[in-house]
Amino acid sequence: MVENAEQQPLRVVAVSGSLHTPSKTSALVHAILDRIAEQQPIEAHVIELSEVGPAFAGALTRDQVAPSVETELRRIEDADLLIVASPVYRGSFTGLFKHLFDFVGQYSLVDKPVLVAATGGGERHALILEHQFRPLFGFFQALTLPIGVYASNTDFTEYTLTSESVRQRIDLAVLRGLPFVRNRVRDADKVSDYVGAW
Repeated sequence: MVENAEQQPLRVVAVSGSLHTPSKTSALVHAILDRIAEQQPIEAHVIELSEVGPAFAGALTRDQVAPSVETELRRIEDADLLIVASPVYRGSFTGLFKHLFDFVGQYSLVDKPVLVAATGGGERHALILEHQFRPLFGFFQALTLPIGVYASNTDFTEYTLTSESVRQRIDLAVLRGLPFVRNRVRDADKVSDYVGAW
């Protein structure tokens, strides 16, 4: 029997591509997670590249990553919803962020909902969402949600998100995206139940 998708906890995995702690990017990720949790039960897990990066930075293939990184890769592949975020670094996401996703299975994210987010020094850096994130996850055949979230340095007080306009953007991204994510989980459960009946 399929549970009500609004009550069934969503497995939400967030990846913060920042190389520093504390981080405005991580603060943005947590603000998004908090808003989702207000609307839907979730099992949230945050992957901080500032913490796990040394365990895979020198790896060339997936079988060379540390066991702890393999666990994180499986979490990414098994998530109901991915939140991916990076500071803008030389016009793109950080190299370590890209390196992590180089190890993700090519077909492991097919049709997976992905909410894209980024932080940067000014408003023009917001283009990273359309010109870097969406093509990357298009390669994986993932489904990036319609509304991405970008925040500039001025939207934070130290490492706390204080911009009302960014919070409104988060609200819009979550309220527009969650019904789609719930439907994806519901459909996947129905297929699983159908297959299991044979």
